[in-house]
Amino acid sequence: MPPTEADNLASGEVHRRLREQILTGDLAPGDRVPSERALAEEFGVNRHAVREALKRLQQAGLVKISQGGATRVLDWRHNAGLDLLLDLMRQGDAPPPELVGAVLEMRASVGVDVVRRCTERADDDQRAEIARRADAAAALALAGEKAALIDSYVRLWEYIVDGSGNLAYRLALNSLNATLIAFPELVTALTPKQPDDLGHLGTAIAAGDVDAAVVAARTLLEGDIDLGT
Repeated sequence: MPPTEADNLASGEVHRRLREQILTGDLAPGDRVPSERALAEEFGVNRHAVREALKRLQQAGLVKISQGGATRVLDWRHNAGLDLLLDLMRQGDAPPPELVGAVLEMRASVGVDVVRRCTERADDDQRAEIARRADAAAALALAGEKAALIDSYVRLWEYIVDGSGNLAYRLALNSLNATLIAFPELVTALTPKQPDDLGHLGTAIAAGDVDAAVVAARTLLEGDIDLGT
């Protein structure tokens, strides 16, 4: 039988609480995770819910499940991936400033390289479309249309990432956007305030001017890092 909604909720709660114990160090690297039976009793759920929660923790790089042996805690700093960082961002009402800063530094670093590669690799039609969308976003910024600007700015970066021809960057952008949506105030703060900055980016990409495009991207993105402090 497929899992019920109650099963999914129970598994999610076990996953959340075990993940919290691992991230806070209550369960340290190398520690043995209690048995499925013990966890089921502790959390008041069935063993299927525990098993699914442990599988999710293993997929995230937090534990290693040994068939017939103990499940051990891994050092998440050495084994986990970007999904964990973004998942941490989504916990609670407001993410810790250091996590916001880390994500914004990553966003700026990747964004600048995305712009460089897009300027080098995109064809004429793609660069022209990016310039058009940059101008449209600039017009929204000038008009103070905040909600429309957010959507326009997100779409602009999707076109730029597609123009870079880098699938890994595209998937990272998908994850980053999904995380930031949970924090409307942060998303609003990350949208450009100066229409000229958008215009400079679009013009440089359309002209194939890599140096100017990189400078424009840095202007747009690196100033946002301070929002994490």
